[in-house]
Amino acid sequence: MTKAAVPMASTVVDSILFRDAFGTARMRALFSDHALIQRYIDVEVALARAEARVGVIPADAAEVIARESTIERIDFDHMREETDIVGYPILPLVHQLVEMCGDAGRYVHWGATTQDIMDTAVALQVRDALDSIDGDIRELRAILADLAKKHRDTPMAGRTHLQQALPVTFGYKVAIWLSMFDRHQERLAQMRERVAVVEFAGAAGTLASLGDKGFEVQKALAEDLELGVPATTWHVARDGFAEAVNLLALVTGSLGKIALDIMIMASTEFAEVYEPFVKGRGASSTMPQKRNPISSELMLAAAKAVRQHAGLMIDAMIQDFERATGPWHAEWIAIPESFILTAGALHQAKFALGGLIVDEARMKHNLGISKGLIVAEAVMMGMAPYTGRQQAHDIVYDACRTVNEHGGTLAEALAALPEVTKHFDRAAIDRMTDPVNYLGLAPRMVDRAIALSSEV
Repeated sequence: MTKAAVPMASTVVDSILFRDAFGTARMRALFSDHALIQRYIDVEVALARAEARVGVIPADAAEVIARESTIERIDFDHMREETDIVGYPILPLVHQLVEMCGDAGRYVHWGATTQDIMDTAVALQVRDALDSIDGDIRELRAILADLAKKHRDTPMAGRTHLQQALPVTFGYKVAIWLSMFDRHQERLAQMRERVAVVEFAGAAGTLASLGDKGFEVQKALAEDLELGVPATTWHVARDGFAEAVNLLALVTGSLGKIALDIMIMASTEFAEVYEPFVKGRGASSTMPQKRNPISSELMLAAAKAVRQHAGLMIDAMIQDFERATGPWHAEWIAIPESFILTAGALHQAKFALGGLIVDEARMKHNLGISKGLIVAEAVMMGMAPYTGRQQAHDIVYDACRTVNEHGGTLAEALAALPEVTKHFDRAAIDRMTDPVNYLGLAPRMVDRAIALSSEV
């Protein structure tokens, strides 16, 4: 039996092995060569219709261009060969469209420049990709809100500098994650109108080739494609696309933070949470006991890669005069990969968090391993009204040293100090040293975060 030929993919975004780990089929389709060329054609057809609307080209020519310009008739091999020579894909495309359209072909690409078509096509891709990311974030927020609500009162150790600090709840931790994505959702909505704009300005951006009809054509083109109209050309003003990719870096950065928390909490010594169990997932080739946090690892990797692309997009903003001599090309690398990696990371996050296994008993156990030291602040604040803050600090500090050097619990060490027992009986000491009694406003912060999230 003949085996199927293995595609010659060379990056994780299109690899048959890794593409679904680092991306999604939907986002890959939005940025595929086929989709991009279709967008080029869409823009050329929309341009012809817009120019016909305002009387720049004959209406019957626009009809022919719209009818005959189909991607099924494109010779992709020839287009690739000609693109290698020209350096850009639009002239090779226009050559084929002109041939398809016969006499009407003389009006294809009328008054446009290569970058007009390419930028507008990418603006369409980015618009649709942002809609997809928006949906993914909305789904993730629903998962996080449910998780925060479920574990509103689940006590666990809060940690600073990787050391136990004060008690919190797991719901409080998740509410912090949720709030990040509430803000990302808002940022995306605010940014969309700055990015989803048409680019049609001609060779040096002045619309000179269309005389006094330039603005009319630009407006008609934008309406046809459902894009906004910019104040000026943005051939060399790349802040829109740079903002989009930098937003993706913020999104994946937040996913990376969640991933790091999960990975540490899933370590053997913590054992507080686990990614959903799927037979064989995260298995080791040599250690049968292993259950590696695969989704979190992929989320963290995506965060690092998109961050690099965000920097590349900032660098690509520095362009010379009215048309750049190279930085534009860097966007061709950064934009598709950033969206695909972000979609993949969000997919992994929805899987990991949607089925996250939370070991509440282990969280309670870990909360007690400091033998009460995690609530030393609670004891100090409880004693301060009787002794003054500084003296209370010193008394509790000495009690903590006793626990560290001689064992026992903080409650036992405090109960042995006359400075403490003259103000508190053993029952009161036990209450002060019970971590569950020192959660602060953590549960109420969960309530507030969920309420505010519902308004986004």
